Amino acid sequence: MIVHINYQAQYAYSEAVSFSEHLFRLFPKYDRYVSMRSLAFQTNMDASVKYRRDLFDNEIASCFYPANSALLSAGLQMELEIQRRNAFDFLLATHALDMPFAYSAQEAWVLAPYLQCAAPAPELPFWRPPIEPRPTVTTLLELNKALHQNIAYERRDEGAAYLPDETLRLGRGACRDFAVLLAAIARGLGIAARLASGYLCEFGDGEKKAESALHAWTELYLPGAGWVGFDPTNGTLCEDNHITAAVGLTPEDVSPVLGTYFHPTSVTSQMTASLQISPS
Repeated sequence: MIVHINYQAQYAYSEAVSFSEHLFRLFPKYDRYVSMRSLAFQTNMDASVKYRRDLFDNEIASCFYPANSALLSAGLQMELEIQRRNAFDFLLATHALDMPFAYSAQEAWVLAPYLQCAAPAPELPFWRPPIEPRPTVTTLLELNKALHQNIAYERRDEGAAYLPDETLRLGRGACRDFAVLLAAIARGLGIAARLASGYLCEFGDGEKKAESALHAWTELYLPGAGWVGFDPTNGTLCEDNHITAAVGLTPEDVSPVLGTYFHPTSVTSQMTASLQISPS
C-alpha cells in the first residue's frame, strides 16, 4: 500500500521573538515493512537545518533560527510504501513465556534505564497483576485493553503529558498520557518500557482517535520478540498502521517538536497543526 503523509505546523506570536534550537522528530525509523519513496522537509527560509541521530537513534532535524520572527512554520511531505505485518508474528524466549519473568543478566544490564521507575507504579482499580504465573502476552494484552476500556480518550494537542496518577485521577487522557501510564505500570511489573511517537494510519469509516494529529504509544521489551508496540489508546498491538518516528525514555525524548521562544515581555502565541494521511 502507498501512503501519502502531509504534516504542517505553524507557531504564530503577537510580536517577533527569538527561538532556541528546535528539534523535529518526524522522520520514520528504519523498518523493513516501510519503504521511503520520497521525503521533503521545510521550515523558515532563513533556518540552518542539520540532520543527525539522537541518543535513541532517532533521526532528527536540528533547526537554528538566526533572526527574530513572529512566525515559525514547519512542513513534511512523505510518500511511503507499507507492507502488511502481523503484530503477533513472534515467539517469546522460554524464560519470558509467563509473568512474572526475569530478564537474563545481559538483558537486564542493557535494559536498566527502561526498567527504572521515577515513582512507585500506580495501582489500577480495574486491573490486577497475576498472583501466579500466567502467559505473558495474554496478561499484557488484558492490561492494554483494560486501559483502553477504563480511561476516556481526550484530544489535547498541546501541553506536557500527565503523570500516571493524574491520568488515573481524571479518568481521561490524550494518547501520550495513555503511553506514559502503560510504561509506568510495565516498569513496575519489571518489564522494560519505552515511549514511541509517530503516525497512525486510520482508514475507513471507524472511529479515528489520531485523525489529523500525531500519535503516541508504548513499546515493551519481550525476550525473543524484541520491542513490541502496545497502543493503549486503542487497546491493540501496533501493526503496520503504526509508523514509528521516535522512541525514548520520557515524553520529551519522543516529542515531535521540541523548542522554545524568548522575548523580554509576555507575548501571546497560537499553534496550529494539521496532518493528512491518505492511501493510494
